[in-house]
Amino acid sequence: MNKEQLIEKLASDNDATKVAAKNFLESFTDTVKKTLKKGDKLALVGFGTFSVGKRKARTGRNPQTGKPLKIAAAKTIKFKAGKEFKDSVNKR
Repeated sequence: MNKEQLIEKLASDNDATKVAAKNFLESFTDTVKKTLKKGDKLALVGFGTFSVGKRKARTGRNPQTGKPLKIAAAKTIKFKAGKEFKDSVNKR
């Protein structure tokens, strides 16, 4: 499913226009981005938790030459699926 298909599904499920569904989706994604940028986490009970992790600087290897290279420290985005979400996907 792509973004356009998700917007269509949200609109039809909620008896809303595509414009309203698109605005909702964009507002949701912007809120997640802003929350994580501040260093906070966003927990949606039953769905999952978005959070920010830190990756230390490290030394890697160039696969073509084998020479070592420095990889800078970076922030990473983590998502941990909630139990309800996991269970719905794993149902047989």
